[in-house]
Amino acid sequence: MGREMPSETLDRARLQRCYEQLRDGLLAARNAQGHWEGELSTSALSTATAVMALEMVRRASTARPGGESPSSALLPNLIAGGVAWLAQHQNADGGWGDTCLSFSNISTTMLCHAVFHATGTVEQYPQVVAMAAAYLDKAGGVAALRARYGKDKTFSIPILTHCALAGLVPWREVSPLPFELACIPAQFYKWVRLPVVSYALPALIAIGQVRHHFLKPANPLIRGIRNLAIESSLAKLTRIQPTSGGFLEAVPLTSFVTMSLAGMGRADHPVAQRGMEFIVRSVRADGSWPIDTNLATWVTTLSINALRDDVPVEARPALVDWLVGQQYREIHPYTNAAPGGWAWTDLSGGVPDADDTPGAMLALLALDDIGAILGDESEFDDSDQASAEFLDESDSASANEPEPSPDHPRIVAALDQAVGWLLDLQNSDGGWPTFCRGWGTLPFDRSSPDLTAHVIRALGRWIQFQLLRALQGEVEIEAIQKHPAGKRIQRTISRGFQFLRKVQRPDGAWIPLWFGNQHAADEENPTYGTSRVLAAFVELGEMCEPACQKAVQWLVQAQNSDGGWSGNAGGPSSIEETALATEALLTVKSENPEISGAAQRGIAWLLNRFDAGGLADPSPIGFYFAKLWYFEKLYPVIFATAALRRAVKQFTAR
Repeated sequence: MGREMPSETLDRARLQRCYEQLRDGLLAARNAQGHWEGELSTSALSTATAVMALEMVRRASTARPGGESPSSALLPNLIAGGVAWLAQHQNADGGWGDTCLSFSNISTTMLCHAVFHATGTVEQYPQVVAMAAAYLDKAGGVAALRARYGKDKTFSIPILTHCALAGLVPWREVSPLPFELACIPAQFYKWVRLPVVSYALPALIAIGQVRHHFLKPANPLIRGIRNLAIESSLAKLTRIQPTSGGFLEAVPLTSFVTMSLAGMGRADHPVAQRGMEFIVRSVRADGSWPIDTNLATWVTTLSINALRDDVPVEARPALVDWLVGQQYREIHPYTNAAPGGWAWTDLSGGVPDADDTPGAMLALLALDDIGAILGDESEFDDSDQASAEFLDESDSASANEPEPSPDHPRIVAALDQAVGWLLDLQNSDGGWPTFCRGWGTLPFDRSSPDLTAHVIRALGRWIQFQLLRALQGEVEIEAIQKHPAGKRIQRTISRGFQFLRKVQRPDGAWIPLWFGNQHAADEENPTYGTSRVLAAFVELGEMCEPACQKAVQWLVQAQNSDGGWSGNAGGPSSIEETALATEALLTVKSENPEISGAAQRGIAWLLNRFDAGGLADPSPIGFYFAKLWYFEKLYPVIFATAALRRAVKQFTAR
């Protein structure tokens, strides 16, 4: 565990200096519109799928007279550039990882290996192809791929389809997908148990159709039903394609759809053409493709919540305007989600979800003159006594509270709609899924602790916000009690905590859905999950909960001897995980020397790392879709800023 550092030895001037430089750097990372856009990692997986999609379109355009468009004329150079990039970024073991910092895995290696065969460049890169084939043989081939994903076919079937289009896998190895189910009304999807997760409807349609095209069912009834469903499901695919052409703004998903349509002779279909144009626009200067266009909404809300009252006053109106403008006001055509949520991006391919929505709520509260009072000290006791105790404690300070800003009414309206959206999304087990309530048991449709904790924090902060409004005389306390959400929210939060207690591991950790660690067992990241869930327990006054105490102890014991944290004990310490764990332990505000010592060792690790070269080196701590790794350039800066800001506030207060 390492020697504890008493608070007296903490160099507060050094801490202040480091924080101010991080803060200024993060603020300088805003774009011309005043918000953050970030930069996602380039990806071998995205590059391989993009090249395959463009190759399928290229073949179709050269096979028919007059088939070449201005975009398709670019394809040969883009394909050659992508293949060259893959050849240059092969790992020493012959495989590829999802990012340039990722370990090799069978999924991405199968995709990359197939591209060389599909594009006819095996002889140009013989050593690369031979090493990739050897890696796949050693890893176990198709059987190992299926084992990697288990029952979730969201990614295994697209990968096998990609390989079948390259001629490396027979079509019988590609499981058929019931694309005809896409023709039923969206409200019935949760009853038919789709074999893919809720966001993968485009893949269900396009990949299901290309498999049907090359290998039709032996059963004449099923074959007839699917034949009849081809045009109507394609019409559905057309309706749900975003205006950008990119499904979820993701190159892999868009590429799978595009290559499938082109591979079955429909390269001229509008969906395939818009998909191709999206892929062409998304290529980077070095010939590679990123995993997604951007996480602009997500990194903006993370940045605001990290900086809180250090967001410059003059910058706040533009941020409020931009964030409120990202809230969905209509039923989403893709997932049928009701209005009120936020997606991860400001682009048309986003889908509202239960992580970005509470993040946006917390950010708007941080930007609001009244909501900002909640600040870092925000916590309240059990819900039955919350209102009375909060009002009693706050009465003496009421004269010093700020007046509402001009943006305040818009923020109130956006928050009210978001609260209703989140309440309606809660699963029957008390937790929150990513996109759709009750769609199924596949990972992104199941409840997860990191999302559930994030929602609980936002709902709890909203309750406090309403009480502050009543304290200022903006609304009557009776109006809060009669608020439609107010009648449900306490029970909703209670059920959320019950879910979190139920899914906590015996050792005290929680396993998140959206972030993994490639160094940890099963590629899980209990440091991220435990840090995020712990914040919900602390903010809502549940510190005495046994679950909370076990979580704190787990974090302390998971600290590495160098003072940092990895995804699990013993892995290499990273900026992201060290910052998250340090911030979580600082929120506990414990006088226990074991806890405070661990937090201060975390601070020291961050300060030493900063002085040794900065806190801007990202690690692949995320997975997205189905074990699809990525990293974001702003994550280490944002997370470190949040942790050191909290440390500055806490030690200055002392």
